[in-house]
Amino acid sequence: MRKIIISLLFGWCCLLLNTPGYGQLNKAYFFWVGRGFLIDNQYQEAIETLNMLLKVDADSYEAYFLRGIAKYNLDDLLGAEYDFSQAIEKNPVYTMAYQYRAITRSRLGNYDDALNDFQEAIELRPDLPGPYYSRGVTYLLSQQFEKAIDDFTQFIRQENKVADAYINRGTAYLFLKDTTRAFEDYNTAIRTNREDPNGYNRRGSLYMTQGQYDKALEDFDMAIACDTNYLLSYFNRAIVYSNTNRPMQSLADFDKVIRLDSTNSLSYFNRAIVRSQVGDYNRALDDYNKVAMYSPGNVLVYYNRAGLYSQLGDYPAAIQDYSKAIELYPDFANAYLNRANLRYLMQDTKGAKQDRNIAERKIAEYRSKLTDSTFSIYADTSRKFNQLLSFDTKMSGVDFERISNRDGDNIAMKPLFRFTLMKPDTSTMPKSQAYYLARVVDFSKEVDNPYLRLTTQSSDLSPDSVLAMDQRLEKELLENNSDWHTLFERGITQSLIKQYTNSVNTYTAAIDKNPTNPFLYLNRSTTRSEMIDFISSIDNSYQRITIDSDPVNRLKNNSSRTYNYDECIADLNKAAKLFPECAYIYYNRANLHTLSGRLPDAYDDYTKAIELNPNFAEAYFNRGLVQIYLKDTRKGCLDISKAGELGIQEAYTVLKRYSVAED
Repeated sequence: MRKIIISLLFGWCCLLLNTPGYGQLNKAYFFWVGRGFLIDNQYQEAIETLNMLLKVDADSYEAYFLRGIAKYNLDDLLGAEYDFSQAIEKNPVYTMAYQYRAITRSRLGNYDDALNDFQEAIELRPDLPGPYYSRGVTYLLSQQFEKAIDDFTQFIRQENKVADAYINRGTAYLFLKDTTRAFEDYNTAIRTNREDPNGYNRRGSLYMTQGQYDKALEDFDMAIACDTNYLLSYFNRAIVYSNTNRPMQSLADFDKVIRLDSTNSLSYFNRAIVRSQVGDYNRALDDYNKVAMYSPGNVLVYYNRAGLYSQLGDYPAAIQDYSKAIELYPDFANAYLNRANLRYLMQDTKGAKQDRNIAERKIAEYRSKLTDSTFSIYADTSRKFNQLLSFDTKMSGVDFERISNRDGDNIAMKPLFRFTLMKPDTSTMPKSQAYYLARVVDFSKEVDNPYLRLTTQSSDLSPDSVLAMDQRLEKELLENNSDWHTLFERGITQSLIKQYTNSVNTYTAAIDKNPTNPFLYLNRSTTRSEMIDFISSIDNSYQRITIDSDPVNRLKNNSSRTYNYDECIADLNKAAKLFPECAYIYYNRANLHTLSGRLPDAYDDYTKAIELNPNFAEAYFNRGLVQIYLKDTRKGCLDISKAGELGIQEAYTVLKRYSVAED
């Protein structure tokens, strides 16, 4: 029916176009109809109507601007950016186009260009308050807190009745550790709009961090009274109840959160802890099972569930979970210690002694590195890992890493390329590897290991075989055969047995001896990335900033990480300078940009990889996922389709999910 109406409208308008004297009237009509659709939140209809206007008048900067607004609200951020750019090209002094393109670029993570656009808008119209607010948001997201405060202050001078401006400025003060001014701004926000739950929730969260639980509870109660479906306040109130020894109320609030969001791993995790504390072990076990299903790569889930199995007396299951935690992160000293205790109880004296020796060795290694925050959490063997996690904690992985289809299956990004060891007769050759690079062939010949492969696949060598290789290489190095070839091979074997720190150090030693070899940097980058992924599964926090009243829509940032991939990317930057013709380097760097939330940079690097290797199936697949994540589904599906043509079978699962037939 919608398409019939649009067709009739189009036909009627074409008739008017052919009628003398009606050209200008038609343009105005299209404009106002399109604008009306926008006001009514009918964004697709607005786009179709504005497309008609642009066919009549290709220089209508207002049409491009309004179509950009519609695309933005449909989360087609790249399309919105293009339309705002077209509006600016047609009218270089169009202030609002600069402002809204800046907002779009901010959501894309392109903060530098966003700030340049805001500066243009402010120079054109310094009297408008909107650009100051939006630029303040961008400064906040890019962690330039002093500048954010200045812009929100400028906005408040002109518009002092916008509660979110005070909330955002208070949040900036909070990041600068100025809790006094943060409280002042949160108080003002609440006085400005007493019906907004966000102000109460922010102030309550600050009270909670200070241990003022009674005041925090009052604020969370008020937030819930303002909005009975405000998930975050139920979650925070549950933590307050738990910290004040009211477990049943805490459980009730976690139940509410899960009713509102049935896949919230963090709530299942916290509810499992509270249920364990009240002795409801079986249902706690059910919750941990849910967490393991939704976040299977999280070490902490298996570690805590193992403790629960121990309490239930199921020592074999507990040992199995501690073993899983160790498999995911072989440097987890606490897991070795606890497994050692259980093995003693199971009369496995040899295994217990071996675990304890490993744990003590790792603890000594960590304590020597206590200045590095990455290792400090593992050096503390008294840590029980059973405190409730805040809502700002990400359980595992990143939003860009997996896209879930409607059947609940996870569609994973294609992983990084690196040199690894595989059986020659079992390794498959993706079409992308038909891409011939003489330098790769020469490098493989120089290393002279028949198992060496450049691939995304996991090694299919048995653990015993890898361990034997590692011991042989260690012996060679001890006998002063410390050439870079041996160091490189040992770096691979150390990575395969998940001794990541030693692997990185070994690659570094190889680089010291051969600093112009790009493949040494490539492998060190990949190993560093794997180490970060394991560490982040235990202790990866995200700062969550949400601004609800931006002039266009809501802006979010969930990608500020405790652990980042900058060192990994720096290795690939070096490799790209040494070997700019290698598509694998740009592909890997694109993956790391994606994991870091820098999606425009990721898109550019995938594109560069495809330019170098037009048959690069994995690059098409991952670029398609990035575009789908950015809601540019059509372009994303075109890339996914190309990946399918080149042999990526998972492509058709994605296409089935995201290719929607026309009505």
